[in-house]
Amino acid sequence: MTVDSPSTPPFRDPRLPFAKRVDDLLARLTLDEKISFLHQFPPAVERLGVAAWRTGQEALHGVAWMGPATVFPQAVGLGATWNPELVRRVGEAVGKEIRAMRARDDRVGLNVWAPTVNLLRHPLWGRNEEGYAEDPKLTSAIATAYTRGLRGDHPRYWRTAPVLKHWLAHNNETDRATSSASVRPRVLHEYDLRAFRETVEAGAVAGVMPAYNLVNGRPNHVSPYLREHLRTWTDEELLVCSDAGAPSNLVDAEHYFDTHEEATAAALLAGVDSFTDHGTDGSLITARVKGAMAQGLLTEADIDAAVRRQLSVRFRLGEFDQDPHAATGAFDTPEHRALAQEAAEQAIVLLKNDGGLLPLAPDTRIAVVGPLADECKLDWYSGSLLHRSTPLEGLCERFGAQRVEFAEGVDRVRLRTASGAFLSVPAARAPDRARGAEGALDPALLAGRTDLPPLTTDATGSEFALVEWGEGVLTLRAPDGRYLSVAEDGFVRASADQPGGWVVQETFRLEPHAGGHLLKHLGTGRRVRVAADGVKVADEGDVFEVVTVERGEEAVARVAAGADVVVVVAGNDPHINGRETEDRTTLLLPEHQRRLLDAARSANPRTVLALVSAYPYAVDTTRLPAALWTAHGGQAAGTALARVLAGDASPAGRLPQTWYAADADLPDLLDYDVIGSRQTYLYFEGTPLFPFGHGLSYASFAYAGLAARVTAGSVRVECAVTNTGNRTADEVVQLYGRAVQASVPRPRRELLAHRRITLTPGETAAVSFEVPLSALEFWDVRRGAWRLEEGPYELLLGASSEDVRLRTTVRLDGEPPAPRAVREQGLSAADFDEQSGAAIVDRTKTAGDAVTPAHGKTAELLYEDCDFGTGVREVTVRVAGEGTVEVSLDGGPVLAALTLESPTAGPYAYTTLSAALPAEGVHDVRLGLRGPVRLAHVGFSG
Repeated sequence: MTVDSPSTPPFRDPRLPFAKRVDDLLARLTLDEKISFLHQFPPAVERLGVAAWRTGQEALHGVAWMGPATVFPQAVGLGATWNPELVRRVGEAVGKEIRAMRARDDRVGLNVWAPTVNLLRHPLWGRNEEGYAEDPKLTSAIATAYTRGLRGDHPRYWRTAPVLKHWLAHNNETDRATSSASVRPRVLHEYDLRAFRETVEAGAVAGVMPAYNLVNGRPNHVSPYLREHLRTWTDEELLVCSDAGAPSNLVDAEHYFDTHEEATAAALLAGVDSFTDHGTDGSLITARVKGAMAQGLLTEADIDAAVRRQLSVRFRLGEFDQDPHAATGAFDTPEHRALAQEAAEQAIVLLKNDGGLLPLAPDTRIAVVGPLADECKLDWYSGSLLHRSTPLEGLCERFGAQRVEFAEGVDRVRLRTASGAFLSVPAARAPDRARGAEGALDPALLAGRTDLPPLTTDATGSEFALVEWGEGVLTLRAPDGRYLSVAEDGFVRASADQPGGWVVQETFRLEPHAGGHLLKHLGTGRRVRVAADGVKVADEGDVFEVVTVERGEEAVARVAAGADVVVVVAGNDPHINGRETEDRTTLLLPEHQRRLLDAARSANPRTVLALVSAYPYAVDTTRLPAALWTAHGGQAAGTALARVLAGDASPAGRLPQTWYAADADLPDLLDYDVIGSRQTYLYFEGTPLFPFGHGLSYASFAYAGLAARVTAGSVRVECAVTNTGNRTADEVVQLYGRAVQASVPRPRRELLAHRRITLTPGETAAVSFEVPLSALEFWDVRRGAWRLEEGPYELLLGASSEDVRLRTTVRLDGEPPAPRAVREQGLSAADFDEQSGAAIVDRTKTAGDAVTPAHGKTAELLYEDCDFGTGVREVTVRVAGEGTVEVSLDGGPVLAALTLESPTAGPYAYTTLSAALPAEGVHDVRLGLRGPVRLAHVGFSG
């Protein structure tokens, strides 16, 4: 038995509750030491034996940035599995690899910035690959599973401490640091907050990261929702970590505050506990905090609250004890490799399979073509590959190399200068080096290679593989497999193993000029020119003639014609045209890939399209007998695809978001009102290319015996599902609900529960769901609270949101609608039922909402069923800015116009205007906002 020394401080005593130990350590820290803890990289406190620490280990689908690690499918691919238990095991494997890597490299952190729970509201969002689904219920189910795996199952100590990204309503990269998402209360509660809430309430979340953008005119890093919502969902101390550089953005980009001291104080008071800014240098943040304290903007108690939350996480991670997870690390084990393959297989979605073309017979002669056919792509949040499997490699392994022909479908070109010479790649003996293989705390700082000679010119030149990735963006690959890239010295070299980096240096655009083309390097914005010391980029570029040696479709048609089946592997490079910092502009496949698909289909009608992409496409499949989709599937992607094509595994992935048929089906990227603009499967009224939840199987399934029973707090739904096919396969049983007689716009149908089950041929499984009645509530803006509406609700069971096999209706006892008590409470401007041309903005810098015309012109607001009781005689409005508020009832004429005769002192300088308005009984109130006026509240009296 070991007896603690009397001098052992309480914070070192594992017998005490964490809270007491945190309090003891906090009391021993000096003010300067506590302030230093507010930066992402808290220094060591050697006198207390407290080690240096860091927040922020990226681990979205495997350990990222720290060198080789097991790479699992992208997050959107994990969402496509619809399998929380699988995703929990993936999270567990990632957590174990983090522990194993930390044991040999203390740069690896235990505070994990994952998962991303932003909803995939809009498929053109550049970071679509990072989210799980467009639906909050599915997103929270998958996110909860991943966090539970990362956390581990020890009752007291956490293996890692997951932080959810990115709080809140963050779905655009365009102007992401300055744009504001206008989020009405119903969308806020029913959609954007919901995924975060259910994941936090599940109990395996250590914190959140605010997003770069603003919500309702206020930066997320000073959001009152952190206090009003997030911290009320759990008794655990949650650590809020800023996004990188976002604290400085409050002044530098957003101009929301005049000084960094004000901004830092406001963020800390709002609930930000750890400031990710200026890399590893904490001096600027600590100086700002001290400056804020000197100005009376912060107190030591404010500092203590933030440091306490950080220490709480560190104690839970076992830092101050004999950590039970210290020896549980596991790295690149056979189990992890098998799990990576299992996850990749389960993520594959069979979109179409007319005539049973798939699975392929063992003796099939296959032509595999396309720019992704021999690629295993990584994204910004990937680790480096330990193992690699491309579709070509997987098909050769499964069917035999003698049965597989390959054509990449690149355009093979030479670039001729005005002098008649050609660009040439000189011979080099430098070793191969994969980008990021050595690991980096900030891979954005990794520099390009300069150990290789720059391009030159000669009489014959080199033949380059040209791929156009959409919108004229292209890559050029040298004969040795390296991509043309530009390093900091400005020279063009064949030096990159793949396109990548924070600013991609491997992309170009051909610009017609003087009978030829300028070659613009997109990373620098400069043009390519030939100089005496080598090819480089400069303000003025040379004119090149593109000499095409072979067009990609010619090679594709040649191999396609001689095959039994053609597999076209198309999709995206995760670093080009749709990624962090860059949204997509279209759902269309790049024109180059459309040419290849047409060529394959014309040469051989037995063509299968295998889309490997981080997001949906609007692709014409009418002339294709079969099509599949998978996200970039990680290290085992090729093996997984080959096994599914061969029928070794039956596909059972399901689409985690709607695939729209055309760009015209999409709202504006910055329109966050999913209700008003009818976004996602919840509200979309058009015909999708493929619906949410869609995915076919090589087996067939029958549904029967639907029964639903309402209890005091839930609805129990049961059915039987039978595998009527001839092979073992998975089915994803999906339960949706809808309010039949809703008093407000409600979802067309809404996912309530799902389950992925495995059935052998002829096997029947009883499937049951217990759905809490709260899942059928909506946010009633009239009351500012959740309400279960009384009336009939339809329950729909099936294989997708549109493939409904069984349905029944139950009647629920809820609360009837009540008119707005406007005489007593007035109207909060943001609590409208419908709007046109309006944007919600910040009422003050700390709390509250107001409404203003979105573009400074006009806006219309509707508030239904306003009860004026026995009568009112006056209307008052609380307004700022300048302009007019017009008031009418039931669509009639304007009854009152309240005008600010001169602008107020600023956007937060509110004043009250009043006018006569006789009204009694119940009416719809319509308000018109004319000019850049901010409306916070409307009152009625008399």
